[in-house]
Amino acid sequence: MSQVFHLRLATDSLAIQAQQLGVSIAALSDIRVSVHADISQTSPFYLKLQYQVSMPTPSMAHRLEWPVWQSDKVGFADYLWEETCLECFISAKIPQAPMAKANAPYIEINASPDGRYALYQFDGYRHPDTLPPPALMTDLQTRAMLDWPTSSVNSSSGVNLARSVDFERYLHIPVTPLPHQQYAVYGTVIEHLHPCVILWVDKTALYFAPSHATPPDFHNRQHWCKFVL
Repeated sequence: MSQVFHLRLATDSLAIQAQQLGVSIAALSDIRVSVHADISQTSPFYLKLQYQVSMPTPSMAHRLEWPVWQSDKVGFADYLWEETCLECFISAKIPQAPMAKANAPYIEINASPDGRYALYQFDGYRHPDTLPPPALMTDLQTRAMLDWPTSSVNSSSGVNLARSVDFERYLHIPVTPLPHQQYAVYGTVIEHLHPCVILWVDKTALYFAPSHATPPDFHNRQHWCKFVL
């Protein structure tokens, strides 16, 4: 059974964003974004993330910057958050200390619909604070990877107005099974997940997450959810 995360649009600057796009606040609020998270039950084991985006009108769907899947684009790339970006944060625990002093490590996953991706490792809240962040490594020389299921990457590579889901992508992140029905992503036990999405509509970025800080801050673990299989 998958855990479904219904992502909400950050509303701190919603009126300004609606004005920039020349649409109503209601139209922006009608954008639907969800993420289905699950663990494959056969080897090789994966954390499976299915991102679905439904736009309220055909015109809004055509204005969404959603890159077409390109197999030759698959590989590590930084600064994907400057475009439409599918993200997920993973943590073993949520620190009780104030966010600025929290020192528990976590992982950030970024993916572009065109096939580019990045996995980053943080020691604590936005630390290290270098840009780009340090890549998550499997060893001293190898960057961590994710897989794009070949059977589904093209299932919705652009606007598909005959379906309720206009845009869709699947990500598979390798996991290691542990005792007591737990799993780890490159050494980090999956206890909390925070799937989120940045959608660029024309020149305006819209931020989606299950819950938001003000202003939006995907790294703020006070808004992350427990992962329950």
